[in-house]
Amino acid sequence: TANQSLAVGTKTGYRLFSVTSVDKLDCIHESTETPDVYIVERLFSSSLVVVVSQSMPRRMNVYHFKKGTEICNYSYSNNILAVRLNRQRLVVCLEESIYIHNIKDMKLLKTLLNTPSNPSGLCALSINHSNSFLAYPGSDTIGEIIVYDANNLSTMTMIPAHDSPLAAITFSASGTKLASASERGTVIRVFSIPEGLRLFEFRRGMKRYVNISSLSFSPDAQFLCASSNTETVHIFKLEQHTPSWSAYVGKMFTAASSYLPAQVSGMMSQDRAFATVRLQMAGQKNVCALATIQKLPRLLVASSDGQLFIYNIDPQDGGECTLVQRHRLFGSDKEWEETEKSELMEPPQACQSYAATVAIPTSGPVTATLTGYSEDGGAKKGEVIPEHEFAAGPVCLDDETEFPPVSIR
Repeated sequence: TANQSLAVGTKTGYRLFSVTSVDKLDCIHESTETPDVYIVERLFSSSLVVVVSQSMPRRMNVYHFKKGTEICNYSYSNNILAVRLNRQRLVVCLEESIYIHNIKDMKLLKTLLNTPSNPSGLCALSINHSNSFLAYPGSDTIGEIIVYDANNLSTMTMIPAHDSPLAAITFSASGTKLASASERGTVIRVFSIPEGLRLFEFRRGMKRYVNISSLSFSPDAQFLCASSNTETVHIFKLEQHTPSWSAYVGKMFTAASSYLPAQVSGMMSQDRAFATVRLQMAGQKNVCALATIQKLPRLLVASSDGQLFIYNIDPQDGGECTLVQRHRLFGSDKEWEETEKSELMEPPQACQSYAATVAIPTSGPVTATLTGYSEDGGAKKGEVIPEHEFAAGPVCLDDETEFPPVSIR
């Protein structure tokens, strides 16, 4: 993200980092109150942080971490698989439902019930709160994407993105582009939002299927990175000023390509990766992000064993990226020595704002729910409203000037 903030869930709690320089990783907050945190999301550089623990996987706790106070908590009908937030909305994704809250007062605005089965909690929310676009799978058998307007609480469009079910989706910072990959992982597509037109098609490999775990645009949406269960991270360049072959094909031959054999039309829009990274570890779950640190473009890769790798990218020529720094996100020297000796240890989950890297607990406590209706009119009478508690007094997040204070009355 623009403010280079990194949130990591661990076996002992969670940590918040600031990544403003390549050589120094500042841990600005560490919490050990709740163990086994598998979701931790911070609202940009404000004091608001959302935490979900494997010990209570149906409960979302919202904290003001600088004051050490809880703003509110909500308990849902099933395990929480992902949380997304911007300055307008907070979205909670369960396997077959999505809850949309107003971030100003945390009230529930809308419940999207009976969404297609989404066991990995795949969803994306635009960080641009002026549009607050939400994307989630429209099918569990093919790669359909539903784009929903979370500000106006209405469905905008459905994009038939892939033949296979979705594996990854992400918005650009402005919310005007959406990238997606399917379970096969061979093709990454970029669509214009809200129109849903195909702008780019990138191929990371013709032969083997891979699990793409993370997609992320650069802040200016000129680049897109993709990481998977392989040792390679691909960075693609979105040629906007001089349209690439894929953009040309996408706009001029969309109709014609439907009459061509699949392989031919696929090859017509092929683009090679602009830059690549060979990771030191393979098979580790990871998330990737593109950021500008100390005025230069960098690729960040956080792995589930608690490492953060920072690479330099040549924005003109691309090619193989160079590793410039490696940081440790959790664990002591002794623990790291033991981990390197033994690969039998189960690694804690590293979570980050830009990717749905959640560990899905198999069971959890059963929580009662309340029926009623929301004052905001989003939930209908008789619809299930999650059980919730609010802090007594007003809670102001006044340490970030660009974010309006949250007040609970």
